[in-house]
Amino acid sequence: MDLEKPPLGGPGTQPAGCLAVAIRIPVRIVVLVLVVPVRMAWDALVVGGRFLRDTLLRPLGRGLGWVARALFVWPWVALWRYVVLPVGRALAWLGEVLLVVPAVWLYRTVLTPLGHAVAWVVRGIGAGIALLFRGLAAVVIGTAAGVVTVLDWVYVRLFTPFGRSVGRLLKGVGRVLAAIGAGAYTAVAWLARYLLVVPALWLYARVLTPVGKAIALLAGGLAWIVRMIFVGIGAALYRTARVLLVLPALAVWRWVLVPVGRILAVVAREIGEALGHAWRVAGYISLAVGRFLARLFRWTFVEPARWAYRTVLTPVGHAVRDLVLEPAAEVARGVRRAARQALDAARDSARQARADFRRMVFGAPREPEPVALREPAAGETRTLGSSTTALMKD
Repeated sequence: MDLEKPPLGGPGTQPAGCLAVAIRIPVRIVVLVLVVPVRMAWDALVVGGRFLRDTLLRPLGRGLGWVARALFVWPWVALWRYVVLPVGRALAWLGEVLLVVPAVWLYRTVLTPLGHAVAWVVRGIGAGIALLFRGLAAVVIGTAAGVVTVLDWVYVRLFTPFGRSVGRLLKGVGRVLAAIGAGAYTAVAWLARYLLVVPALWLYARVLTPVGKAIALLAGGLAWIVRMIFVGIGAALYRTARVLLVLPALAVWRWVLVPVGRILAVVAREIGEALGHAWRVAGYISLAVGRFLARLFRWTFVEPARWAYRTVLTPVGHAVRDLVLEPAAEVARGVRRAARQALDAARDSARQARADFRRMVFGAPREPEPVALREPAAGETRTLGSSTTALMKD
């Protein structure tokens, strides 16, 4: 158990130097003074934007969406539902009636019997052609068998002995030519060896090899000399560039750029931290100012308006409703009822006047004549002991 107090800085904090400590407070003060108006303006813009979004932009967007649907979506839906689909169904039915049904009838009643007849005729013609070809094949096979027999006899009795004699003759001629070629090859090889190969080997071993070694040695010496010259020039250029360029650049980097960069890094880090801190503090300040303004608006406008509504406008409205509006509504309902009754009486009078005029001009309408009923009257009802037919009466 650790009883000592841990350090204030966390494991990720860096030790602050004297420069950071010296510039931290002034930078934070300046940045806070600059950031507070910006944060308050930003919060005001956020509140105004949310108010505009909730009160203007969202209803406007919904209205525009409804208008867009009414102008672009619903006409196409209605066109598809009430024009395209009925027309398509009518065309499909018309195509089925005009094309499919006649085509099916034509296929079943005309093309199928015609196809069966054509197939039967083709099968008959094929059977006849097959029978004809079988006869021709039998004749051709018999003729070919006779010709093959004759050719076999000619091959066995004439061509085979002649071929064997020619083969023995060609084999003897080949042996003679092979012996002549072997002798000529041996003579040419001996002449080529002693006229070309042996002098060439002597020339390579005694002349070309020493000359080549001398040339190779001379080229190696020249290459070493050239390499040493270039090595010396490169070393001189390296030393010169190191003294004139590298060492000054290294000194500028080590003694000028690195300290300036560290200072700028410290300043930039402090400015960034100051900006974050000032932004958070400005948020709290903006929140406090906003709450103060909200309370001031509430105390100045909302509470007086609420008090006036509760204590003045509501009683006045109730009095106006009880003393003025309800009697006026009752009078209006009575006037409307009287007017409706007067209109009904006038309508009945006009209807009666039309009926009287029609009766005066065209006479009274004829009464409908009673129709004789098939069923017996009430006094002549059917019973179990009596009958209403002529044959069954006493």
